[in-house]
Amino acid sequence: MPIWKIADRSLSADRTLVMAILNVTPDSFSDGGCYVDPEKAVKRALELQAAGADVIDIGAQSTRPGYTAVSSEEEWARLEPVLTALAGRLSVPISVDTYLPEVAVRALDAGAQILNDVSGSLENGFLSIAAKSGAGLVITAPTADVSAYFDKALAAADAARLDRRQICLDIGIGFGKNREEDMAALRALPTLSEAFSEQLLMVGASRKRVTTHFAGDSPVDRRLGGTVAFHTLAQAAGARMIRVHDVEEAVQAARLTDVYVKGE
Repeated sequence: MPIWKIADRSLSADRTLVMAILNVTPDSFSDGGCYVDPEKAVKRALELQAAGADVIDIGAQSTRPGYTAVSSEEEWARLEPVLTALAGRLSVPISVDTYLPEVAVRALDAGAQILNDVSGSLENGFLSIAAKSGAGLVITAPTADVSAYFDKALAAADAARLDRRQICLDIGIGFGKNREEDMAALRALPTLSEAFSEQLLMVGASRKRVTTHFAGDSPVDRRLGGTVAFHTLAQAAGARMIRVHDVEEAVQAARLTDVYVKGE
């Protein structure tokens, strides 16, 4: 099983890891506005940990379709009070969902241990930041040709002298793909998990359109069933981390699926 090196610790994928989503934005597609208040965000982070999350992924800039980008200063103004208030209060690592290098550096200085970059760029400085800091780095495939992108990403990491064990590869559901291509990426997981066996493979389909697209579509707050089904299929096909909003339900499903996959 792959080991993910992140700052002062390593996460083992001997069981499926659960990354919990915490958006401190007013406009994220699912929970925008719910945790803009730092006190609410801190309370939510502690709840997510108690529910069984292995990582808390905090985002302060929406990447939903049609989003309006905010400056690095505004993004940091949303993040900083939450990271400060959480210092020393979580036993699980904090990930920061950002594609701005200046925000990434500040977040690591404030205690974050993982950078979750959904930009798809391999030239925005994140590889070097992770190499210098020792932080974990999530690299997201922004294209339907996931395997070719992962090959390119790992070659770029080698050039930046970034230890491959610090890298988690996200197949990028909803990023640069239509719904049929999302499903093709899911079907490709057995091949991807064999080809990239040393990397942690992550799938994040939580509440995304693909989860109910083939059942006639449902509102964002009624996509739990499709989300659990998608992630269960992904686990069975080789994913070792799932990124979710609904942590308690995800943990229940993940543990059951782990037992099934292992044949225990």
